[in-house]
Amino acid sequence: MEPTTTIMPMAMVSVLITFILLVLSFIFQRHRRQKPLNLPPGPRGWPVLGSLGLLAGSLPPHRALAALAARHGPLMHLRLGSFHLVVASSAETARLILKTHDLALADRPPSTWGAIVSYGYKVIVQTPYGAYWRMARKLCATELFSPRRIDSFERVRMEEMRALTRRVFESAGAAVQVKEHLINFTMRNILRMVLGEKWSGSHGGSTEGEELWRLLEEGFALSGAVTNVGEWVPWLGWLDVQGLVRRMKRVHVQLDRFNEQVLREHEEHRRRAGDGEFAARDLVDVLLQQLAEDGQEEPAETRLTRDGVKAIVQDIFAGGTETSALTMEWAMVELLRRPDAIAAAAEEIDRVVGRGRWVAESDLPNLPYVDAILKETMRLHPVGPLMIPHGGREDAVVGGYDIPAGTRVVINAWAVGRDPASWPDEPDEFRPERFLAGGGAEGVDVRGAHFQLVPFGSGRRMCPAYNLAMKEMAATVANLVHGFSWRLPDGMAPEDVSIEESFGLSMSPKEPLIAVAEPRLPAHLYTAVE
Repeated sequence: MEPTTTIMPMAMVSVLITFILLVLSFIFQRHRRQKPLNLPPGPRGWPVLGSLGLLAGSLPPHRALAALAARHGPLMHLRLGSFHLVVASSAETARLILKTHDLALADRPPSTWGAIVSYGYKVIVQTPYGAYWRMARKLCATELFSPRRIDSFERVRMEEMRALTRRVFESAGAAVQVKEHLINFTMRNILRMVLGEKWSGSHGGSTEGEELWRLLEEGFALSGAVTNVGEWVPWLGWLDVQGLVRRMKRVHVQLDRFNEQVLREHEEHRRRAGDGEFAARDLVDVLLQQLAEDGQEEPAETRLTRDGVKAIVQDIFAGGTETSALTMEWAMVELLRRPDAIAAAAEEIDRVVGRGRWVAESDLPNLPYVDAILKETMRLHPVGPLMIPHGGREDAVVGGYDIPAGTRVVINAWAVGRDPASWPDEPDEFRPERFLAGGGAEGVDVRGAHFQLVPFGSGRRMCPAYNLAMKEMAATVANLVHGFSWRLPDGMAPEDVSIEESFGLSMSPKEPLIAVAEPRLPAHLYTAVE
């Protein structure tokens, strides 16, 4: 027996050594056969941090990246910490990413925000590409933002529109911060559509509403923290040197408390009504109805969960408040810098609508100049100047360059909108006329087919609520121009209005617009608002 006990360990060692040598040989041969990656051109980075330092200067990240793209090309590669980042800065490179290679680049890269605040990536904009994302996307298209559902809330939008014009009327002659009126309007509007009539009237401006807005604002700031060190250098993440993870966890707890309260109130209403008498009143009701219908027979990866409902509600709040309000503020900024443009818009509305009523959503197809104002605003001032990163699901060759799986891919919508190749006629100037007949960009729209203008994205990851946003913003800008003559405070000239930017998740004017409104319609239209 003694010789056997000696031979067996020796045999095992021999097998183990042979196995290790085979593995090493396989790795070596594979590495030797592998061609060097032909990555897009870009700046050389520092050890460990890569090019992170280039985004931490005085320029906002979208401007810093645009300046780098001017040197390295419209498809540019950077190493940020441990990750590869590819940035597209032209209509053609945006088309390659959002259309030609849409499926290969349809994923979302992991993020601290998505893991903590978005209920483990259940917010639609953060959800990885797969079965759950397809379920959520279908729910948005067929239930939450279908044309029928959007039309069903037109009454809510018009009531809140009249409430907005009344509030502006009540402050007539005084210098006011325009953004405050617009945020109040979009917040009340989205609260009523999502949560129901409890939030109509003054309730939308209550302590609950104000607290929700405070949490959303902090959430916007945290999700827009591009230079979060732990995001790009994961092995430093545990230190949380900037305190961002701590803040995200606190915001998530507070938002979840609000979301849970909302769901319980709606469930109680459903219980009291009984299944036979229950009819969905708002988007939370629609989601809870879907939750009830998704039985245990549904595969786990496609089943809507309670956290999924909360995540979608949170997503709608985030997407339906600040982004729309900021786009409208930018429109008013540019109009007050160009008095001839605001006069042209008012003249068009007077001709189509007259001065005896407010602009209705049904009037919008007959107001091409108003539509052009919005398009030009979103071209120059996309509130999401850096679109939410796409993630490479598989290796791809884009424009002749290798994009390895796992690469983060970003469209610089700000740079695309100012690219002289797409906008040869004064690309940095506000000229709505370019979208009218003979203006050079007639027919260009925001629905994802024209890659020189992609404020809502395109392809699989396009914003599912773009149609709702366009209706709301166009009707609001039209009625603000129709209902009031706008001027700057005494001593200010149009060229004094700042277009300097403040960057976060959304791009806002660094200096909030202050303006004075004077009514230009019959007085009874401002008071007959309910």
